[in-house]
Amino acid sequence: MTIGMSEHHNSHSIIGEALATPELRSDLWISVLYQARKWERTQEALIKDNLANALKKLGEIDLYFAYPGSILLNRLSYYLRENDHKGFLRLSQCIATNIISKKFHRDVSVWDIENYEDDPFNRLPQAISRIKTKPYFEVLSVVPHARSRWQHIKEEARGVRRSEDEFVYETVVAGSAVDALKCIILNSDIESVVLYDGFENGYDEKDSFLKVFEGVIDFQSLDNIDYLSIGLAQAINKIRPELDIFLLSDQNIESFSGKKESLIFSRIFYQMEEPLEIHLSIIESINNRYKTPFFDNLKKYAERPIATFHALPIARGKSIFTSNWISDMGDFYGPNLFLAESSATTGGLDSLLEPTGNIKDAQDMAAKAFGADHAFFVTNGTSTSNKMVLQALLVPGDIVILDRNCHKSHHYGCVLAGAQPYYVEAFPLVEYSMYGGVPIKTIKQSLLKLKSQGEIDRVKMVDLTNCTFDGHVYDVRRVMEECLAIKPDLIFLWDEAWFGFAHWSPLLRQRTAMGAADALSQALSQPEALIAWEEQQKTLGENPSDEALLENRLIPDPRLVKIRVYQTNSIHKSMSALRQGSIVLVKDIKFEHVESQFHEAIFTHASTSPNLQIIASLDVARRQMQLEGYGLVANAMRVSLEIRKQINNHPLISKYFRVLNNSEMIPEKFRESGISDYNDPSVSWIEAIDAIKNDEFIIDPSRMTLSCGHAGFDGTTFKNILADKFNIQLNKTSRNSVLLQSNINNNRSDIALLLGVLNEISMDLDNKSQKFGKDYQINFQKSVDELIFDLPHLPNFSKFDDCYRSNPQSDTLHGDIRRAFYDAYNELKCEYIDLNSTEIETRLESGPVLVSANFVIPYPPGFPIMVPGQVITKEIIEFMRKLDVKEIHGFNKNLGLKLLKTGSI
Repeated sequence: MTIGMSEHHNSHSIIGEALATPELRSDLWISVLYQARKWERTQEALIKDNLANALKKLGEIDLYFAYPGSILLNRLSYYLRENDHKGFLRLSQCIATNIISKKFHRDVSVWDIENYEDDPFNRLPQAISRIKTKPYFEVLSVVPHARSRWQHIKEEARGVRRSEDEFVYETVVAGSAVDALKCIILNSDIESVVLYDGFENGYDEKDSFLKVFEGVIDFQSLDNIDYLSIGLAQAINKIRPELDIFLLSDQNIESFSGKKESLIFSRIFYQMEEPLEIHLSIIESINNRYKTPFFDNLKKYAERPIATFHALPIARGKSIFTSNWISDMGDFYGPNLFLAESSATTGGLDSLLEPTGNIKDAQDMAAKAFGADHAFFVTNGTSTSNKMVLQALLVPGDIVILDRNCHKSHHYGCVLAGAQPYYVEAFPLVEYSMYGGVPIKTIKQSLLKLKSQGEIDRVKMVDLTNCTFDGHVYDVRRVMEECLAIKPDLIFLWDEAWFGFAHWSPLLRQRTAMGAADALSQALSQPEALIAWEEQQKTLGENPSDEALLENRLIPDPRLVKIRVYQTNSIHKSMSALRQGSIVLVKDIKFEHVESQFHEAIFTHASTSPNLQIIASLDVARRQMQLEGYGLVANAMRVSLEIRKQINNHPLISKYFRVLNNSEMIPEKFRESGISDYNDPSVSWIEAIDAIKNDEFIIDPSRMTLSCGHAGFDGTTFKNILADKFNIQLNKTSRNSVLLQSNINNNRSDIALLLGVLNEISMDLDNKSQKFGKDYQINFQKSVDELIFDLPHLPNFSKFDDCYRSNPQSDTLHGDIRRAFYDAYNELKCEYIDLNSTEIETRLESGPVLVSANFVIPYPPGFPIMVPGQVITKEIIEFMRKLDVKEIHGFNKNLGLKLLKTGSI
């Protein structure tokens, strides 16, 4: 059976559906319900035909879900055949509502077929609501049995349920490897897979549904019939690595269990094992993911009667609830917050600085969840996470290749470590006053230049932001491969503050640091890796020119490469963690050599009084993502794709606002696939696969840059209007845009609210234009032109002043930012000049040079246009003078530019 995604819903693009596949069924049921209401009103034959086609397609998809099941689907088809439009509407509304609201997760009456007899629409709501207190999930059984046996398999699974089970599940049955893959892609409720040896392959290379996942799934592993179970398990693991996989085999399982390939299975059973053992293993495996070591202990701690003689009066809440003046704080937060507070690390709470108990267990579980070797919780944000990594791995004099437009924590991290940043520039998007990512060619140029100057040994790290604030995502594996081909022991720090959720998207995971590091490690361990390197060496020759190295995609020597990758995530930015909840993920083959200094960095930056609630929320966020992250991320993708489509296709809203597409956010030379818009229905499978696998940059689908300049609003003004008047909050602005971000918290109601607000604003602008006439229209267009066309040039990093460069005669860019930073502490070495003073022009022309004493960071765009020790150029002054933002860190308008007197240094 073949499911072609593009034929289900004409308004969706192929790539859009691939990103949001778990939400596909909900969309189809909404469509059926919409048609059912029309049919009930009109009883038109054409609508009935449309419903028949829709039910046929739904029948193909609903095979992969436990609810509603074949009985209810057959009944729905019966109502359609018998022209019972009222019965069809009632039942379709019941089913659609239960699916969309996920009522079948928590209300057992939904599963009672008798409640649908006679009048399902009226009777079901009257049924006694028996709310499930146990979390619900589904198990996929892949079997060689005839379809007539499938219902027996489901009933057998129900028959071994026990009242003491912590969870409850239903079974979905598939008869082939391909149907199993479709099931885990479509059904986000699947948490465990049971493979019965002997099932069929079923793969058809023309199957358009699976085609887009070729970059994730190795379909060749399904070709060997002798190892089909292993091949399917490997394919499942690449799509959803969090799933537990069990094997039931009639082979010699004793000898097979000792092989490396068997490690992919949670447990292996002989075919004749009792079903109860399988059931208990499934429950136990789910419990292993469900448990939250620190949060569980914190809850137990809060339940104990404890007298506190430590320095935290708020603990236990006595000073709050008995107060005459602040008891309202207790009423607002409730007692548990205070009962779960302590300054002690005893009583099962463990120490964040040196964890040996439940915090360590929680961190180990997080590392496994993210595909890392080690994980470290951080309770004061990813700013601190970045500084920890930089301080741990760099020493004074080391050179780090650093994106000039990265978060300020990286620049300050270089100051703390004494490392010298070699700033590399991202491609500019002048028309939107923002930068993208740093091209791989630019990164390679910096490494090759340092190599030619004899300084390559000093280069220790490449430090980049993935994805950027505005959503630019690197081809992480390619960047690391090509850099390692030039220097095989480089360390990589990927700041993925905004991108942590991507691990739970099989298509985006390959573009995360941990996902790419794992893929690269596996690739380099294969014999083909050395062959490919040797072939390239023959092509390039013994002494290839820099031009040849820049123009070719470089292959590293697998014998020399050391995979050393660090990833920082703001868990609070894309998962259910409290503010400042962050994590450091490590996949470093030499970590044992730097572990002691890494712990020193933790001691330096981590508070000795960490917030216990933040630690608990990190623990819980991991649990949620392991158990439902796949579906939640897919929903976030659906929300963002729908927002894009609705805004850009709306006849009035699109006159003033639009979500910028890929072609507007990424220059063509970095989009080899040619993908210009995620919602383009003409995009082919080949282009969709190509974009995600091979484009140098893609846009994180969850991040939407909404252009507001054509409405006459600068970003800051429009952000404030949305917040103050319409209660819509967002993070970032540029001169003529705001950034919208969909996340696991958003739903379709949020889409409706946003569209309603934009429509209201657009109608108001149209009404003003008609009401106030030509003079208003001329002034309005003038303000639009200023925002769209009169934009300041985005200045690049110039250079460090010669006194901060170890070799002033070279044309490399790194410098001693730490010394410049601390030179500015000496007021005798500093001076101030008014930004609009004519003295600036005089000194730009004839000297002495203007050297910044501070980091100067305007918001927006939010990156340092000056760093300590940097030579200030005419372009930087022009940019500063054109800025109309209120928030500029490091610049006091009353004092003027703070400069270093380089002659006195």
